[in-house]
Amino acid sequence: MELRDIEIFLTLAKELHFGRTAERLHVSAARVSQAIKKQERAIGAELFHRDSRNVRLTPAGIRLRDDLTPVYRDLQTSMERARLAARGKTDVLRIGILSSNAQDLRPITDAFTARHPSYEPQFRTIGFGDPFGPLRDGRVHVAILWLPVLEPDLTVGPLVYTDSAVLAMAATHRFVGRASVSLEDLGDEIVMGGCKPDYWREALVPLRTPSGRPIRIGPIVSNTEEMLPILSTGEAVSPGHYRATLYYTRPDIAYALIHDAPPLQMTLIWSTSAENDVIRAFAEVVRDLGPISLTR
Repeated sequence: MELRDIEIFLTLAKELHFGRTAERLHVSAARVSQAIKKQERAIGAELFHRDSRNVRLTPAGIRLRDDLTPVYRDLQTSMERARLAARGKTDVLRIGILSSNAQDLRPITDAFTARHPSYEPQFRTIGFGDPFGPLRDGRVHVAILWLPVLEPDLTVGPLVYTDSAVLAMAATHRFVGRASVSLEDLGDEIVMGGCKPDYWREALVPLRTPSGRPIRIGPIVSNTEEMLPILSTGEAVSPGHYRATLYYTRPDIAYALIHDAPPLQMTLIWSTSAENDVIRAFAEVVRDLGPISLTR
């Protein structure tokens, strides 16, 4: 199998949708279909069940997915190491972040590369629908997440920065123009859901207002990109981080400070079993610098 065909197969095995697979890989749906048919002919068995409603892996497809996944990951790692070597680097540290505020973290990454010039820090966006998954499967080595994190297999490291909570809403929302809103105001709104696990979500999106009124949870989303059109149309509102007001500035979306929400403590997290010298070195830099100051 060619490397591109392996990538197509593994992406389809995850997405289980030809259109989404084509979109992710920037190819046509016909190219995806051709690659899968070619693989099925070579193997002599169907890899996917297809009907008008869904796409499912066959037993042969499951076996191929499980066998190819580590092989493909190793190939990617080998290519990455070769690229690093070409730049005089020996290893990489992938940092998971929830939004696009990598620029805020430059003081930390600059200090890290100054101390450890052979390592290259790289940022990866992770979704709040599965914030701990990328740590557990190795897609990122560390992540910057809000507290609490109560996972027995994850280590809670030093505080990176503290952020305020804001309410994101349509530019036509009745709250626009107010200096701030309260958690009690959320009792009159439909609020987006999707953060997991529940205890982690409730640090940002509580289930009830301070007076005990239930907060209605509406559309379920897993990342910021899915939130934006829902906010824009006014279908729902969403608490978020103050940093969003800088990195997601749009004419159809407005923000207001939630004045009685507790501050969000954004902290370095990593998988305990995966801890190594690189992770410890990065945590040491964060600890030595102390919480970074964010401009407003």
